[in-house]
Amino acid sequence: MAHGAIDVRRRAEGFTDPAGGRRLSPARGHESDVSGWGVPMLRIDAHHHVWDLDRRAQQWLGETRMAPIHRSFTLDDLAESVAEAGIDHTVLVQVLADMDETAEFLALAAGSNLVAGVVGWVDLTADGIRDTLAALRAGPGGERLVGLRHLVQAEADPAWLNRAEVRRGLRAVGHAGLCYDLLTLAHQLPSAIDTVRALPEVTFVLDHLSKPLIATGELEPWATRLRELAAEPNVYCKLSGMVTEADWRSWTVPGLRPYAETALEAFGAGRVMFGSDWPVCLLAGSYAKVVAAAEELTSGLTRPEQDQVFGGTAVRAYQLDLP
Repeated sequence: MAHGAIDVRRRAEGFTDPAGGRRLSPARGHESDVSGWGVPMLRIDAHHHVWDLDRRAQQWLGETRMAPIHRSFTLDDLAESVAEAGIDHTVLVQVLADMDETAEFLALAAGSNLVAGVVGWVDLTADGIRDTLAALRAGPGGERLVGLRHLVQAEADPAWLNRAEVRRGLRAVGHAGLCYDLLTLAHQLPSAIDTVRALPEVTFVLDHLSKPLIATGELEPWATRLRELAAEPNVYCKLSGMVTEADWRSWTVPGLRPYAETALEAFGAGRVMFGSDWPVCLLAGSYAKVVAAAEELTSGLTRPEQDQVFGGTAVRAYQLDLP
């Protein structure tokens, strides 16, 4: 199918919970924003971060090109931008492989009306992971823990996800009823496909489309591998992180479109969710500009499909408990 002619309705009709096979409806939200399901919808940013440099160093920010975001970012910094963009709730995602950070994020979420869920970090390969997860859930804000993530993109072994000890940890994540966010690079997709296929009982969420090489305009083999991953029903995809994989100064919505449409065609709107990747996205554009780009990229969808990308999918994937 040519780009610019999205046909995702066949995949978006009748959303199903991969774990239980149940037909699900979107969550309730503002009375003024009603989806084609006949229920109000909320707008959710399913991927952002915060960090406090006084509390915890972020060595990855030491590169010169990271200077624009080499400072602390708080929920208060985000609040005005999400309000202007009409975002009701967010999912806060781990930054470091540090369980103390995860505990802090959960406590932060507990005191926030904005953060509906936290994707944290634990060592997947450690013994006693089930007890570790139970302890996090028993702590302040533990009810906001909705998923886990590891910086797989930083692993030298492209098959790290295939290791027996990693798979054991992923099974524990699924047993706990949590999602697992896949932060992979494009060349790591084969191991992601194998892992998702081998663990049908676990719900996975692919971050940033697995970081295709947008700056160089390359589509293959990323697109073929993404479609292969999408063929597995227990994986969702975030429409996020694209602007920082493109040229930070000269990216355009038409330049992002082939990648966004590949994901939408492969997964269907019912398994795609918007994420800003704030404040990392500020390297390439403001929060408002990133939201506007996502809205333009999904403008060819029906209103109910747009409601899924901007809310319903995140609610189902992360089982968000919203008012």
